[in-house]
Amino acid sequence: MSDYPARAVVDLAAIRGNVRALAQHAPGAQVMAVVKADAYGHGLVPSARAALAGGATWLGAAQAAEALELRAAGVGGRLLTWLHAPGAPFAALLEADVDVSVAGAWALDAVVDAARRTGRTARVHLKVDTGLGRNGLTPADLPDVLDAALRAQAEGAVEVVGIWSHLAFADEPTHPTVLAQAEVFADAVRLAESRGAHLEVRHLANSAATLTSPAVHYDLVRPGIAVYGLSPVPQLGGPADYGLVPAMTFEAALATVKTVGAGQGVSYAHAYTTSTRTVLGVVPVGYADGVPRHASGGPGHPGAPVLVRGRRVPIAGRVCMDQVVLDLGPGAGEQPGDPVVLFGTGADGGPTAEDWARSAGTISYEIVTRLGARVPRVHVDSEQAGDGAADGATPAAASGAPGGRTTPGAGDAPPPPPVTGAAVTAEPARAGR
Repeated sequence: MSDYPARAVVDLAAIRGNVRALAQHAPGAQVMAVVKADAYGHGLVPSARAALAGGATWLGAAQAAEALELRAAGVGGRLLTWLHAPGAPFAALLEADVDVSVAGAWALDAVVDAARRTGRTARVHLKVDTGLGRNGLTPADLPDVLDAALRAQAEGAVEVVGIWSHLAFADEPTHPTVLAQAEVFADAVRLAESRGAHLEVRHLANSAATLTSPAVHYDLVRPGIAVYGLSPVPQLGGPADYGLVPAMTFEAALATVKTVGAGQGVSYAHAYTTSTRTVLGVVPVGYADGVPRHASGGPGHPGAPVLVRGRRVPIAGRVCMDQVVLDLGPGAGEQPGDPVVLFGTGADGGPTAEDWARSAGTISYEIVTRLGARVPRVHVDSEQAGDGAADGATPAAASGAPGGRTTPGAGDAPPPPPVTGAAVTAEPARAGR
């Protein structure tokens, strides 16, 4: 049993529905659900399974370890991994039937060597830097690496199955770089095909381009943050505008509630001071749990909002390592153990990850992905309410699985509010998020 006083509740039905919605935005393309970074903090294996159940035909993981973890868990289907340094476990990836990206000549040499040692033909996607200035082959380097890859293909060591790239300004669909990169990408595809590559997939579109730039959908789109129900283009539309539902709700419980007088400094350096006699509430999560310190509240800068018993209350004072403080107001009736939602779907008027991003001066991607490893992920399935636990698991609250809850014993921190109306399964937090 987890005795942690907070948890991230992830609705797998939302992930499935988001993938279905994304497929409708790109009807001529397959969908690769990107599950890197522990599925953007949502839990790698359960999220990957939900994405496949929603219609994704590919999964994408930046790191080799993520891809191998998926295979070890029995997750099948096409799977691409792309961010490799010398020493990457290419042999293990090939033996696990994982497609690999090549972004440099050294990587192709290493992949070919692994293919020869294992006797497995490597499925290779050549990544081209079309203008982002990050990972990938420059257009000038592409011809030589392509030719080397096709020579290796002739001997059966590799199969060049894809050409791909990444956009720099996809969240600004009218930015001139989008068209410029698309033209460079089209040139790369023409070059590969003219030299004999039989490409299965050409892929350029991330979440933003999947939703806003049909011209770059090609054969495969690679949504990431949108799979988890957050808008990659909040200036153009929120999740509901694109048929998306945020999958994660970060919830906790009040630990301390007390009355203080006017002029009371709150938290470190007294960046917030009470203006009148009021009630303070302590929420036992902080920056060690992924709560951004930039979400602190002070003069001229209201803290990030949370939902307490149906009302939004900003963080008062500095976010600490393990706790934040709320000014609940004079005469507040909250009690220790009352539920607190830091961010969620927003459907109940509560704050969203986008609200937190705006408060902290960042993007919603960071808010969900940075959630700390010590916060249990509890996976629910709102479409299976009343039908038993998701994926055949016993309910976490009954099983005592990590991330689930039973009745707290004496001295335990009060548990977060129970998840209702959904089948529940739990996954322990993974180290190294």
